[in-house]
Amino acid sequence: MAKTAEKTVKKDAKGEGAAGRYDEDSIKTLDWIEHIRLRPGMYIGKLGNGSSHDDGIYVLFKEIVDNSIDEFVMGAGKQIDISIGEDGSCTVRDYGRGIPLGKVIDVVSKINTGGKYDGEAFKKSVGLNGVGSKAVNALASSFKVQSFRDGRVKTAVFAKGVLKQDEKEKSTQEGNGTLITFLPDPELFPKYKWVAEFLEERIWYYVYLNAGLTINFNEQKYLSKNGLLDLLTRHTDDTKRYPVIHFKDTDLEASLTHDNSYGERYYSFVNGQFTTEGGTHLAAFREGIIRACKDFFKKDFDPSDIRASIVGAISIRMHEPVFESQTKTKLGSTTYDEKGNPLRTWIVDFVRNNLEQYLHKNPETAKEMLAKIQQSEKERKDMAGIRRLANERAKKASLHNKKLRDCNVHWNTAHKRREDSSIFITEGDSASGSITKARDVNTQAVFSLKGKPLNCYGMTKKVVYENEEFNLLQHALNIEEGLEDLRYNRIIVATDADVDGAHIRLLLLTFLLQFFPELVSRGHVYVLQTPLFRVRNKKETLYCYSETEKEAALKKLGRNAEITRFKGLGEISPDEFAGFIGKDIRLDPVILHGDTKVHEVLEYFMGKNTPARRDFIMENLKVEEDVVEDAKELVASRDAEAAGGEE
Repeated sequence: MAKTAEKTVKKDAKGEGAAGRYDEDSIKTLDWIEHIRLRPGMYIGKLGNGSSHDDGIYVLFKEIVDNSIDEFVMGAGKQIDISIGEDGSCTVRDYGRGIPLGKVIDVVSKINTGGKYDGEAFKKSVGLNGVGSKAVNALASSFKVQSFRDGRVKTAVFAKGVLKQDEKEKSTQEGNGTLITFLPDPELFPKYKWVAEFLEERIWYYVYLNAGLTINFNEQKYLSKNGLLDLLTRHTDDTKRYPVIHFKDTDLEASLTHDNSYGERYYSFVNGQFTTEGGTHLAAFREGIIRACKDFFKKDFDPSDIRASIVGAISIRMHEPVFESQTKTKLGSTTYDEKGNPLRTWIVDFVRNNLEQYLHKNPETAKEMLAKIQQSEKERKDMAGIRRLANERAKKASLHNKKLRDCNVHWNTAHKRREDSSIFITEGDSASGSITKARDVNTQAVFSLKGKPLNCYGMTKKVVYENEEFNLLQHALNIEEGLEDLRYNRIIVATDADVDGAHIRLLLLTFLLQFFPELVSRGHVYVLQTPLFRVRNKKETLYCYSETEKEAALKKLGRNAEITRFKGLGEISPDEFAGFIGKDIRLDPVILHGDTKVHEVLEYFMGKNTPARRDFIMENLKVEEDVVEDAKELVASRDAEAAGGEE
């Protein structure tokens, strides 16, 4: 369906303004392909290069897989096969009913065309607007669809949304279902790369939410028998205080437990969609837990004490959910069915009643939960005085905070560029100076560390308030009370490419993982890649991020080219730096695997088990001699640190 784009300009006396003429010829009508390609953000959010879990290529992946999931939900097909080709293409094969053969081309190329409008064929589907597969088609340099149905197959091939090949129906031995292969258009997704961990985590969510579904990906089978119980079992380690509590009904499933981490972690879903920003259903879930605990234990606990260290998951299925954007990361619905019944009341009552009944039937679990809540209450009261003084200091410092050079656009606003809001955490004045001069002041903030931060592994949250630098960083991020008002979408650790930089990076990640693990699990934390080498001759300059890239540059520019080895960010001029933190910025996401035991990882890298760590490092180093010496220096430093018991 064509859309009309109108541009209004300020007119002068003759009807023409600074922006040029404004008349009938100024009104443009775009066809659906042009509109999607011109304004992809309206359909898939940001584009990105694949380094972030919510980049556009993963939305394309989700839109195609969601259609296959809908087939399973309707009882058609119990298996989905997914593969990523060496060329960057993605193939999804389901064994559902298959698209009706006479409508294959229409379904993937005519906007607002689909089988999910009348609420009968797909009662509680994720996608109801008829845009998903069309958007993928338009944003793919190649898109092939095949529908297998009752011994017949229909094939069509597109390029950037334009039909290139329309094959006649023919007979086939293939079982019913749909096969789609698409290649994200490199013109729109330059230098994109699929991160297997992001895809695997999405696939795990699919099988958790669809018990009995098998997904084959990268020669591995993904299957869940117990739904959200399996999710929390995998996402909580051996430090959880009591067995995962799990209850479900036809359209609502929930699970929860407490562990020994700080903060709260939630996994919320609507019709199979992972709502990373929560919404109405998550707020009701949290409220239901609080009410159940207050009623069961007959004490008016502070809600923060009940929720401290909680890990929970909720999944609901509802008619025509209303999301806040096409990417469906936050639910805005207030009713859950066609009769207009309140969504909040439904969830709160379900969670409260089921949790109370569970605690009555499982007194040992109730005892452990009460002990955890009381422990959190004691810690909060013990910290009250320290917290108040620290916050007063932070408030005074924020007026003239030399550590923070803020930006104009923040994640906790409705600004159209909120996705780009970032904060660089740097070491020292020279690195901060280079980034500050090169940054985009609208979307990029800089927080400067005075040196190596404290190794806070094994410490209580009191250290966040006692340590001035941690407290100021906490306030800069605005995460003291939770992630709802987080100020930056991307928290970027930017340290030097040497042994000290690696150590500072570990110390910062320890702080975030220990006290704010949800920042990592939600995909907000990254490590900045900066070039290790500059290779240049009189005609051309190339920046290289690895030995492999350096060798390729020398091959291109000649062995006599000048090579500069960067170790510190301060060595890179602001003019050069601007090219590394702009649209071509390279970021390594910090990924927390579902089965990662955080306390074991932190104990290994930041604890006092120096012999095991030393042996591993020295056995696995296969690098240049100067780097080996740096590594030995780091090991010696960490040994001395462990022996002395302080950073």
